[in-house]
Amino acid sequence: MTRSKILPALPMLAAGTATTLGATLGAAPALAASVTITIPQVKVAEYHRPYVAGWIEPAAGGNARTLFVWYDVKKRGNEPGTKWLADLRSWWRKGGRSLKLPADGVSGATRAPGTYTVGIPANLPAGQYVLKVEAARETGGRELVSVPFSVPAKGGSASGKTELGTITIR
Repeated sequence: MTRSKILPALPMLAAGTATTLGATLGAAPALAASVTITIPQVKVAEYHRPYVAGWIEPAAGGNARTLFVWYDVKKRGNEPGTKWLADLRSWWRKGGRSLKLPADGVSGATRAPGTYTVGIPANLPAGQYVLKVEAARETGGRELVSVPFSVPAKGGSASGKTELGTITIR
């Protein structure tokens, strides 16, 4: 049985951080579309919820715009939850390492298996983009799923094999 959660509209980056696909954002942007992320139930003896990051980048290459980062935001001490974000290798290299965390409206706790919906902002200029969603799990695997889409109004879908299920843009 999967659960469906709708997450609130998200400002894309922390205050004081310039966006990479446009000007600095003010209040939460209007939503043009949404992305649905499925985290599958993995049948293993020792299950840990995955760290998951999602971002948009121009299809021709360029700077990324982080939409969400789900990690152990409450973990403190010698090994805080942010320590393991580098395991989201592609996101980390694309801009995660420079993002001051926790980022208001971007950071969130890890998610249990289920289906979750996150908004895509309406202020993306017309063009071709790629949504990338990456997941990494302790004692588990790592997976990156890319979904090409265009603005205005052409969604897409792709599926992962183990750590991520179907990723759909509507």
